[in-house]
Amino acid sequence: MKLGYHFLKKTLSEYFNLLHDKEDERSVVEQVKNSSVFRGTNLWILMFAILIASLGLNVNSTAVIIGAMLISPLMGPIIGMGFSVGISDMGMLKLALKNYCVATLISVVTATVYFFVSPLSEAQSELLARTSPSLYDVLIAFFGGAAGVLALTCKSKGQVIPGVAIATALMPPLCTAGYGLATAQWNYFFGAFYLFFINTVFIATATFLGVKLLRFHTARHVDQGAANRGRNVMTLVVLLTLIPAAVLTVNIVRQNVFETKVNDFVRSELNRSGTQILSSHAEGDTLRVVAVGKEITDGEIEEARERMKFYGLSDLQLVVIQASSEESFALAASQLSTAEQTNTLLSSQVAELQHQLAVYSAFDTLSVHVTNEVQTLFPEVEGVAVGKLGGNPVAVVTCHGGRQLATANRERLEAWLRTRIQERKLEIIIK
Repeated sequence: MKLGYHFLKKTLSEYFNLLHDKEDERSVVEQVKNSSVFRGTNLWILMFAILIASLGLNVNSTAVIIGAMLISPLMGPIIGMGFSVGISDMGMLKLALKNYCVATLISVVTATVYFFVSPLSEAQSELLARTSPSLYDVLIAFFGGAAGVLALTCKSKGQVIPGVAIATALMPPLCTAGYGLATAQWNYFFGAFYLFFINTVFIATATFLGVKLLRFHTARHVDQGAANRGRNVMTLVVLLTLIPAAVLTVNIVRQNVFETKVNDFVRSELNRSGTQILSSHAEGDTLRVVAVGKEITDGEIEEARERMKFYGLSDLQLVVIQASSEESFALAASQLSTAEQTNTLLSSQVAELQHQLAVYSAFDTLSVHVTNEVQTLFPEVEGVAVGKLGGNPVAVVTCHGGRQLATANRERLEAWLRTRIQERKLEIIIK
């Protein structure tokens, strides 16, 4: 038994030991300090990343938002804060905290200016997703920060840091906060800024724990009193950040559980063969269910009311709004009758149009034949166009060079056209 325990311990230590891949401590500390500073290139990259993320939120493009998160250097001072508390380096903590505040302020101002001048002011789904943080966001930030500090302090870093930047999503909440300021929607501002603060606190907390787990040495000339105060403040901030997130999460879970109970009740107690449940919605102390098709009887509704307590819905008053099968059939028959009448009318209109088209086509053919025939009898005639004008048949005769027909020839031509075209009310225009 003891031999098996030692074997298991050795195996687990071999696979899960973090210290054998640990990077040189001095180089890690130097890297953390450098990434905490925002000036020059880092500052410009941050502003460009904010603008890209704001564009992505504005046009609802996930790919653009991910690109902004990949190039953002915002995680540097956050890791710096957690790292400095872990090694009790108050000088590094002040540096990281100062640059964190500068970076946050510049990010929010940049996003606010963008959304203030942007012609697209409607909140898209990607933007709305950053306004309601919960305990799940706490877990994402914590595990993301843990992966980040392990990647930072190990020799084989791989591609962990870009993944952490995407998972923890620091940029979009700041851009959403800027949107809230630009549009004076304070619920967006506070919700998004709280999400950013959650990410900050728990990435820093995970970094602090990672530093302790990896047994980093404390800084030289440590002021133990200041170090203890720093850890106490960090613990207090973590607790204060957790409380609202926990409350929001409890409300979300309660709402999901309640909706599941309602759906289960409606599906099990009111769903009948031949009955279609259109909607079910609980508002206040009333559960309204809309159904069509086969009627749910009063007895069945009363029985369902009595069984609501088994679904945890005894506080709700059930109201069923329905159309009976006869009403549904009458409605369908009425709609079918209307459709048939519309179809008959359209068929009649199509037939009339086809008839008119046939008439006009016949006149076009007749014009060609009449022109050929009339030129033999009346050489001064250039052509004859036969058609209808205002529903009356009309023949327009055109003479060569505007020549006028003699009165006798004119009378003969009109008599011939009436006989040839076979229209008594034919109107003849000679020009």
